[in-house]
Parts: sequence; C-alpha cells; structure tokens
Amino acid sequence: MKKPIKDYFLSFILCFAFLGVSACSSDKEETPPTIKTLSSTTDKIDFESKENTIEITINSNGVTWTLSNSDNWIKLSQTTGTSGRTVVKITALENTTTALRNAVINLTGGEVASEAISVSQAAGSLYPSYNTNPIAADASGMGSSAVELAAKIKLGWNIGNTLEATGGETAWGNPEVTKALIDAVKANGFNAIRIPCSWNQNLENTATAKIKTDWLNRVKEVVQYCVDNDMYVVVNIHWDGGWLENNITEAKKVENNAKQKAFWEQIATHLRGFDEHLLFASANEPAVEDATQMVVLTSYHQTFIDAVRSTGGKNASRVLVVQGPTTDIEKTNKLMTTLPTDKFAGRMMVEVHYYSPWNFAGLTKDETWGKMFYYWGAGFHSTTDTERNATWGEEADLEKNFKLMKTQFVDKGIPVLLGEFGAIRRTTLTGDALTLHLNSRAYYLKTVVKTAKANGLLPFYWDEGSLGKNGFGIINRSNNTVFDTQALNALIDGLK
Repeated sequence: MKKPIKDYFLSFILCFAFLGVSACSSDKEETPPTIKTLSSTTDKIDFESKENTIEITINSNGVTWTLSNSDNWIKLSQTTGTSGRTVVKITALENTTTALRNAVINLTGGEVASEAISVSQAAGSLYPSYNTNPIAADASGMGSSAVELAAKIKLGWNIGNTLEATGGETAWGNPEVTKALIDAVKANGFNAIRIPCSWNQNLENTATAKIKTDWLNRVKEVVQYCVDNDMYVVVNIHWDGGWLENNITEAKKVENNAKQKAFWEQIATHLRGFDEHLLFASANEPAVEDATQMVVLTSYHQTFIDAVRSTGGKNASRVLVVQGPTTDIEKTNKLMTTLPTDKFAGRMMVEVHYYSPWNFAGLTKDETWGKMFYYWGAGFHSTTDTERNATWGEEADLEKNFKLMKTQFVDKGIPVLLGEFGAIRRTTLTGDALTLHLNSRAYYLKTVVKTAKANGLLPFYWDEGSLGKNGFGIINRSNNTVFDTQALNALIDGLK
C-alpha cells in the first residue's frame, strides 16, 4: 500500500530537522575524491667537501614519482616510488675540485606539480688531508685552562730571526739554537719562550704542502729543550714569506685556508705528545685594516683551531693563540669584536704586540711623518736634545692601551699574550746622550712589563740576536751569556 504524498513530505521534514540535509539526501554517503600530493622533507641540501650521505623522505599520496639528477657526483639510493612514505639516501661524492658545486634533484609525479631540491657542496681542498691518524682526546698533563696557564707564565723571550729566517736557521746571522742557549735563558729569569717558525720554505712538495720531516723534527727538538727546562713555549707560523699575513683577502681566502689546514694538521700531529707547556699560535702579524679583512682573518683562525683539535690527543684541549689584526692593540680593540669558535671552552688566548711609540722603539731614520725619539718617559727627557724627546706614546698611552685589552679580553677570561715588545739600542749616540737613552730604554722595558702584568698581559721580549747598533739582543748567543745586563734587569724589575 503506498504512503500518501503528505507522509513522504512529513518524513523529509523530520529528517531535515533531526539529522541534517546530508543524511537525508541519499540512502548512501558519497566518498569525496582523493587529493593527490607529493612532497619531500627538504628543498635544500648542503654537503661538506668530503663524501657524505644524508636521508630525505618522500611523501606521496596516490602518486607514482621519480627522482632525477644530471650530475654524476650525486648518487641516489632510489629513483622511483609509489604512494606512501619512502626514505631515500642521497650521497655526494668527495669534491676534489677547489670550487663550490651545485646541482638540482627533481621530484616529479605525472599528476602533480614537480618539486626541485637544490644541492650544494663545499669546495674541496687544494691539498690532501694530513690528519691521517687522529687519536682519542688525552687530558693527561693538560689540566690548566688558559687563565690558569697564563698565571704560570711570568716573563717570555723570543728566539727571533732564527727558525723563521728566510734561507735557513742561521741565514740571518744567528747560530743554531742549542740546549745550552735555552738553559741560559731560563737561568736568567725567563720561564717562557716564543719560537717564530717558518714552514712554507721547508716543504718537501709544494704541490701537496707537505712539510719536510727533518724540519718538523728540528722544531720538535727545540721545543723539547724548552719543555725540559719546565718552560712554556709558543710555536707559531711566523711571517713565512707573507703567504698568509700579507694575503688576508677574499681572493686568497680559499687557497690560504687550505694551506693553513694542511700546515697545522702536520705541525699539530708531529708535536701532539707535548703537554700543556706547549701552546700553538695561528699566525704572527696578520695585515688587517678593516672589518672585511677581519672576517677573512677569523676564517684563518677558525681553520687553525679546527685543524689542531681534529688531531686529538693532547691537542684536543691545548691552549691556542689567535692574533689580533696586525697585532695592533687599537685595531684589535676596534675590529676583533668576535673570536673563532672552539669546541673546548676556556682554552684560547689573544695575541698583540707592542712597539709604541715606534719612533722610540724601532725607527732608525727620520721620516716625513715623524722623527726618531731617543728618550722616553717621565724623568728621562733631555734638556739639551729636546727634539728627540718622546711627544706621544708614553706612560699614559701605555696604560690606556693595555687597559683596552684587559677590558676586552682578560676580564672575560681570555688571556692576552704580548707576543713581542722591545726597543732598540741607539749605540751611535755617545756620552751623556747615550747614557740617558739607555736609562730611558731600561725604564721603558720595565714599565711595559709592569703595566702588562698589572693588566693581565703576558710579556715576551723580542730578541733578534743583534748586539750591534739598533739591536734588540739581550743574550749573546755565541757564548750563551748576558750581553745587555741593564735591559735584562729592567725586565726582571718590571715583575716586582
């Protein structure tokens, strides 16, 4: 029996009121169409220069997909797939070129928009890796932080113009370093030695930057003389032909970082067995004049730190020294606003040098920009030779400069190495003029040491071995005796 039309109408109204329109529109619920999607978990991959593999995930909803690339240095573990979640391994082979390289991996599915994954890989090194046998960190004999080590360094001495001399150790007039020399230095009040070193002229193979083993052994031998005397010793890369310190530019950045890495992997590995008595210093007097160059210098220092740390052993925690721009205090204060990073905290020092005013400390002839100063400091000005009195750079400026380093670094737990300082002997003077000059020079040396120690700077006197006019030499290296007793006593007095 058929229902009356009005009954159907009533049923519709009740359904609408209680269940909603969709429930009443049909006896069966319709399935909405599937929305097909295809995506990757990343659209950008950055690889290091060495061979490396990363994983990405392809998410597909109802799409058959394909991964493709045209660069043979990229390898894919899987190039096709269907609906679902698929993990794909992407391997970049080692970049043996010296240029950054880029590629694109395309993810495509016939029914959806394609997706591009950009890939880049850092430039390879110009030289092979010399970190061929890294070892586990060894903390034995390495207990002192940089601050604790700084407290143990009283007064330092440079073996200048020797292991860094162009042409060989004796090429600039000094004899080979002997244990007897280091013994004499220790006996006369110094407990730390800085060894300026050249490496670039001592290569077995310039194409691979391989340092001669004989030269590495020679440097190690001199370090051993120092350590045997319970002395702290700093080994650096000095001027070394200027390959680094005269080329702190974007144009040379890749090339020099490669050499810096190669050199320090070799130096650090060869000297790895020494305990905390040995410190490494990245450079000498890097020529930096502006913030742009400072960024490049920081990259050189970062390469140095990473290379040393990578070798392991005692190098994992060795105290490392990075140089300010031109090792000039004012430039360092202005430009060295950030330091390189170090995975081992509290093991870094900063280095500056001090020959100010240069008119007194080193100038050997009058220049258009200034005349030589013969006399420095309160109570040591000449009343007859007044044009040779220092007119700037005296006690107040010395105090101001060293205070800058104290505030910027020392007070923040970063000791400052005063890696070089000194003043020449102007022995062409005679009579009262010579006496006053030498007295003022002694006062200068004493005041530099005293002010350095008061501000947390670690003074290392620059001794280049010269005992003649305009020389810095204090120790006579031909017989290992004290040549300049007045200067030596002034340095020791500065510690009191």
